[in-house]
Amino acid sequence: MRSTRPTRRTGRTLTAVAASATCAIIAMGPAVSPAAAAPAEPAAQQVAEPGQACTSADLGKRHPIIKSVEVSPTITHFKGWYVTQGTTGTQTITTSTQTTISVSVGFNGSVQGSFAVEALGMVGASAGLNVQVNYSSTSNTSQSITWNFREPGYYGLYKGTKKVTGTYGSLNCNRVQLDDGTYALKWIEGPDSGSYTTYTTLEEGAVRCEDTVPADSIMAEAQTLLDCAAPAANAEHPAGAVAPTAKQIQDRRAQRPTGTSTEQPKATGQSARAALNCSSAAYKIAVPGKPLSWGAPLLANDGVRLRPSTIFSAHLDNWRLCNVTEHNGVLEATLWNWGNGGCATIPAQNAATERAVLMTVSCTEDDLQRFYIYRDVPGSDKIGVQNKYTGSMMGHDRYADGEFIRQYSSGRQDGTGTYSQIGV
Repeated sequence: MRSTRPTRRTGRTLTAVAASATCAIIAMGPAVSPAAAAPAEPAAQQVAEPGQACTSADLGKRHPIIKSVEVSPTITHFKGWYVTQGTTGTQTITTSTQTTISVSVGFNGSVQGSFAVEALGMVGASAGLNVQVNYSSTSNTSQSITWNFREPGYYGLYKGTKKVTGTYGSLNCNRVQLDDGTYALKWIEGPDSGSYTTYTTLEEGAVRCEDTVPADSIMAEAQTLLDCAAPAANAEHPAGAVAPTAKQIQDRRAQRPTGTSTEQPKATGQSARAALNCSSAAYKIAVPGKPLSWGAPLLANDGVRLRPSTIFSAHLDNWRLCNVTEHNGVLEATLWNWGNGGCATIPAQNAATERAVLMTVSCTEDDLQRFYIYRDVPGSDKIGVQNKYTGSMMGHDRYADGEFIRQYSSGRQDGTGTYSQIGV
């Protein structure tokens, strides 16, 4: 298609990529094998597989598992342009934004932490595509395309990419009962799950109604915006821009920014006290084999820290499990502090932040105040703690008096996210 490929560019040469991106949902199995054409991303090297043995040091870690991938060609910028006899040659056309794609993993409109990067790396490997693995977005402003028009005709000038979306799950280490009644630690698919959005390399070009292009390609998607079946597509036009077609207008109205979410933590309000059903037993959540444990703050703007347990701790180091449920061997509970009467939480304004500090607030019915607890085999008190809403694991940067308990999207890979639940 000589008319759709430039022979000369101003300042640079560009060849439009006409690769077909078959729009299909690819169902993923529990373990994902990297495709030969996958990008060389270290995040795609998944060491954990469902059913594989893990150790107590893995209780505070998690890994992504890709459950589905959908690839669809998407036009980000477009302009209809009519070239008459005598107006051929190189022209620079300013296109209008059609769609904006933002990279996201989970409920927040950004990519923070190693879990998100690992998940996107696995997406690229499983689909055999070079996808964005860090936060970025396609431009939401008009973009210029310089093109050499060699023949008169009705052209669609476009920029586009392959939008990649799908769902993921979380692999966590937890105890599993074996056929003989004994227990072992294995990687299981945990309750946490979500969706992701990313995109591939950007492409730009020009296409006409009469051009034959690969089906399900970015060029074919641009060709549909020309509305070639409409009478206006075959009518005579003056040289220059063509008014947007009905499909272009419809697509722009339907456009919603990707990578952002209106989802909020489920709560009845900070003033609403939850009717908690707490166990009578109280526990310390301690660093295994060491004296420091989780200590709730006295001040509202302070966080949960590693503190020594003494007779002066005033029960700030004592926690009760409330509204406990169990599903597939994983406990879910609210962590109520005996000393200050508050519930452990990740503050809503920091929910999307890697290394956000764990705090205590008035107890409400709120997923930010709910935690999954992964347990070692019976006879061991070791656990891993995961926030239900953010999916992040609890841990600490270093072992020191006063060190904050924080959330880490993949947990602490050195094993410092494993704690001991000790009855008091």
